[in-house]
Amino acid sequence: MALTRSFKQTIAERAQRDPAFAQALLDEAATLFLNGEPEIARVILRDLVNATVGFEGLAKETDKPSKSLHRMLSAKGNPSMDNLAAIFSVIRATLGVKIEVHAVPAM
Repeated sequence: MALTRSFKQTIAERAQRDPAFAQALLDEAATLFLNGEPEIARVILRDLVNATVGFEGLAKETDKPSKSLHRMLSAKGNPSMDNLAAIFSVIRATLGVKIEVHAVPAM
C-alpha cells in the first residue's frame, strides 16, 4: 500500500517554508471573497491560519475564542465583516504584506 500525505499538511508545510505561496493563498482567499465565493475563501483562510499564526495565536490577537474562529472559518461559517477584517489583518501582519484591491473590467 502506498504511503500518502494529508493534503492539509502538505499545504501547511509549503506555506511555512515558501512565503510567496502563503501570500498567494492570502491573495486567493481575498479574491474569492470579493468575487462571491466565500465558502472556498474561508477554507483557504483556515488552512492559512493553521500554517501561520495558528488558531490559538489568532484567538489571542483577535480577542475571540479559538472555537468561534474555527466555526467562522469552516465552509458553512458566517463571520461578521468585523471578524473577517480582523482575521485578514492578523494574517496580513503575520506574513508582512499589505493587501491592495484593483477593479478590472468584467469580460
